[in-house]
Amino acid sequence: MTVATEMCSPYGFTRSPTQETATLSWSGGGWTAGDRPLPGPPRPADVEELRPLRGLTVEWPARPVAGALDPVAALAAAGVPLTCPDPPAWVREADPVLARLAAAWTPEPGDGTPASVADLRREEHSVRLRRHALRARGVAANPAPVTVVMATRRPQYVGDALRQMARQRGVDFEVVVALHGFPAARVRQAVEEFPRPVTVVEAAERAPLGTVLNEAAARASTGIVTKWDDDDWYGPEHLSDLLLAMTYSGADLVGTAPEFFYLQPLDATIRRTDYNSEVWTDHVAGGTILLGRDLLEEVGGFGPQDRGEDAHLRRSVEEAGGRIYRTHGLGYVLRRSLSADHTWNLPLAHFLRVATNQWRGFRPSLLLDTP
Repeated sequence: MTVATEMCSPYGFTRSPTQETATLSWSGGGWTAGDRPLPGPPRPADVEELRPLRGLTVEWPARPVAGALDPVAALAAAGVPLTCPDPPAWVREADPVLARLAAAWTPEPGDGTPASVADLRREEHSVRLRRHALRARGVAANPAPVTVVMATRRPQYVGDALRQMARQRGVDFEVVVALHGFPAARVRQAVEEFPRPVTVVEAAERAPLGTVLNEAAARASTGIVTKWDDDDWYGPEHLSDLLLAMTYSGADLVGTAPEFFYLQPLDATIRRTDYNSEVWTDHVAGGTILLGRDLLEEVGGFGPQDRGEDAHLRRSVEEAGGRIYRTHGLGYVLRRSLSADHTWNLPLAHFLRVATNQWRGFRPSLLLDTP
């Protein structure tokens, strides 16, 4: 049985609520959410009943009460959106981060469609809550170190990619960069400026992308490996979010939802919502795959091909009995330029067709936390 079924976790988060905000009130020695009495420690079944709600307005007892804080913190760990305009002093002292986050969010009505920006702000709030509350409960509080592997044919992107890696917080990691057909001298300055351990591999130009990624992964000195695409954007908690999801889900491979895309030739950002997050799945964004090194080696690594190497790996993991979990995609943006620059062949028109939202310019989620 996985962690996601044993504890309150973000598993099953509902992106578009169907019910408005209810009140979470303390009376008679326990909490009541709307008309639902909650047990001392909420169970996953209790959280599932709350998923349709836009959020919960917490009415704290005026004075400290033994056992009152823990159930609310458990709901925050599950990503239930909580709000409280003015938490009492004892809450601010007991958990200042939870108090600050709850006070900072005011529920706004959605427009009843997946395109609702109010619902996007709600999900961002949920992610901030769950990050804090899960770690405060000891989930991935001291995550294992990670090896980030990146294969690139484009020296002009290496500096930006390494600078984004350098922004990662809450996790210890090393980097292996595989230069696909060009010498290390072209990226020497970017590598020298990188503040963490980095290994540079020069790979043959004609080698398939999947083979190059496997060559990079073979240099890993940690037990966990993750893929990084050179031209995409990653928020500063990208790696720590993946490790958090691996811990609370118990999954063998985790990744994010492919949700935000920047269409460079059009200078437009689109968001697609057809991939739910916080679910068991067979698909995650290829540039966010994270799994154990032993499993990667056991299944033969990335597919030895230029296209579909990520899909090959996912299928191999499933065929080996592994489970795949997809967490939120709010801290990741995929860049799409001309098809000749990518190992995929979907036209830009495809992304416009599947878009739920479309904005002019670069418009990521607030969680990308761009400088």
